[in-house]
Amino acid sequence: MLTRKQHELLMFIHERIKESGVSPSFDEMKDALDLASKSGIHRLITALEERGFIRRLAHRARALEVVKMPEEATTGRSRQPFKPQVVEGSRPSGPPPREANDSYDLPVLGRIAAGTPIEAIQHERERIAVPADMINGGGEHFVLEVQGDSMIEAGILDGDYVVIKRGDTANSGEIVVALVMGEEATLKRLRKKAGSIALEAANPRYQTRVFGPDQVEVQGKLVGLIRRYH
Repeated sequence: MLTRKQHELLMFIHERIKESGVSPSFDEMKDALDLASKSGIHRLITALEERGFIRRLAHRARALEVVKMPEEATTGRSRQPFKPQVVEGSRPSGPPPREANDSYDLPVLGRIAAGTPIEAIQHERERIAVPADMINGGGEHFVLEVQGDSMIEAGILDGDYVVIKRGDTANSGEIVVALVMGEEATLKRLRKKAGSIALEAANPRYQTRVFGPDQVEVQGKLVGLIRRYH
């Protein structure tokens, strides 16, 4: 699944190569996507390359090759606009119905990145029994599967399941589901610093990323973790 910006860039590159036989420059891509800097284009191209949609041709400037197109582009289906909310649906004011053996049955609503941000999947995949003591009072709770290793020093591993209490506020130092730039969601420790928001990894391989207060939306905060052993 591609984010809206990734999809827009892929289609722009594809159309430009089809028209002229040459891939667009970084400046052209930046202007086409209305981005403030070329660093955003670098990130998008890297993401598309990692997902196998494009390939950089060695020893040639401005040389990109489109390897494949998204399924909706090749089948002619209209593309639905990406909705950045982590969760869709009703928002009950109290905890979910209590299940047997002191647990709650909560929905697993997709994957959340603990690493390079990826889009949050919004639809229920399965349900999982969560111990009652992880449910932090009232409000809506849900579960996301962790993808990535940037929170390993906080004890959160790739493949773990995190229990999230929905909310749009968090204290500095809490681990949250954060929506970045209205597009991509990630699991990070939130720090508030002099009018800015820092999303801090728990792995020295990853840099802390700093944003303006209007560029990050808290979607919920971590209240529990489940690890499955196979």
